[in-house]
Amino acid sequence: MTNIIVVNTPSEWKFDTPDARVVSAWNYLTDPEFNTMKKAKVFNLCRSYQYQSYGYYVSLLAAARNHIPYPNVMTIQDFKSKAFAKLISDEIDELIQKSLGHLTSESFTLSIYFGRNLAKRYDKLSSRLFGMFVAPMVRADFVKLKEKWMIHAIAPISMTQVPEEHFGFVEQAAREFFVRKPRAAQKKNYRFDLAILTNASEKTPPSDDVAIQRFMKAAEKEGVNAEIISKDDYTRIPEFDALFIRETTSVNHHTYRFSRKAETEGLVVMDDPASILRCTNKVYLSELMQKNKIPTPKTTILHRHNMNHAKKVLPFPIILKQPDSSFSQGVVKVNDEKEYKEAMEKLLDKSALVVAQEFMPTSFDWRVGVIGGKPIYVCRYFMHGNHWQIVECDENGQLHNGKFDTMPVEAAPAGVVELALKATKCIGNSLYGVDIKQVGDKFYVIEVNDNPSIESDVEDNVLGKKLYEIIIGEFVNRLVARKVK
Repeated sequence: MTNIIVVNTPSEWKFDTPDARVVSAWNYLTDPEFNTMKKAKVFNLCRSYQYQSYGYYVSLLAAARNHIPYPNVMTIQDFKSKAFAKLISDEIDELIQKSLGHLTSESFTLSIYFGRNLAKRYDKLSSRLFGMFVAPMVRADFVKLKEKWMIHAIAPISMTQVPEEHFGFVEQAAREFFVRKPRAAQKKNYRFDLAILTNASEKTPPSDDVAIQRFMKAAEKEGVNAEIISKDDYTRIPEFDALFIRETTSVNHHTYRFSRKAETEGLVVMDDPASILRCTNKVYLSELMQKNKIPTPKTTILHRHNMNHAKKVLPFPIILKQPDSSFSQGVVKVNDEKEYKEAMEKLLDKSALVVAQEFMPTSFDWRVGVIGGKPIYVCRYFMHGNHWQIVECDENGQLHNGKFDTMPVEAAPAGVVELALKATKCIGNSLYGVDIKQVGDKFYVIEVNDNPSIESDVEDNVLGKKLYEIIIGEFVNRLVARKVK
């Protein structure tokens, strides 16, 4: 892999970096050598990334040439977004407070050179920000508001903005960055590289450790080199051909950024950004199911100006849902006027909209796993004890699951499977878990989940290792199809 440093004029780069080639923006854009060059990383240090500037086109054409640009065009747009900066600030809030808590000033500027800062105490914060805003050199401005540090602005900088007293450190950081060892060479020649994103500290991950290892074995069988990665590996996404997210997804979360980044880099991704957006918001799902005439429990969308509407159209008890709720969390059953009012106040403090749904008491929920528009497993998740949900949270915050059984797809009622396929068709072509209620001989979609549970000795109880092979096989089929194109 060739490292290319692009600056407006080569004289701006003051350092000796034998592992990187320095060229002007004009040369990179116009010299046919770079148009045909394969396997290059392009470190864009132009003075401006404004739309249609040299810096903008360096990153744009690098992507078109299948080079890896730092920053890419998506990151350039992210730099301009104050909302995205706030989102990042919220996501790494604990690290920010820990890193800057000793400061007595009201503002602070952090210069990040190839993922590092001059002061070693800020290395972890610098590395995390570099992973989120991947550019060779970045400046982050922090302000303290009400005793809490927040990102005020973050932007890439060019060599002309680097203080001379920082030159020695920049040269050292650049040299060390360019000689970093790539992933260890594999003894076996693999067809593709697959990243599996997990979170070791997650209490209720979609796949347990045993299931993850079964995915790894299935990948090996298909000639795919699977590697487990974490949220700290954001900058490594371009090294892979595919990304499989096995951590609970959310839009305001690194899982969505990983998905979006991977899709932009041309990887095959499950869960893809569109599926995450569509499945993680129950307001969207409600509208989508209604529009496509898919049967669901009677549902209405509430806000502060129509809080009493649900009581007029739904009998008690009523199910109230936070739009981004998951694992039965953020979902409450209210039995009367008092509980309704209290729950609505709490939910509306978190979201502008709340989903109110007819309560359908059943002893179990159907779950149909679907990938690429095909059913791959069917389970019944039973309510926990006398609780009305399959997962019950006790007074100590501990989660308790109900029993389950798994059956061959062909053994499940045809209506369940048909409804699941119809529902997922509205969402996309990824991996989904469809929850369905059965009342008599009628079926109702509760929700369509991206990132569904695939746990050892649960969803795989019928197919065993074959289930993992089917899912990995879908990745391989899509990767092969892209190669053919």
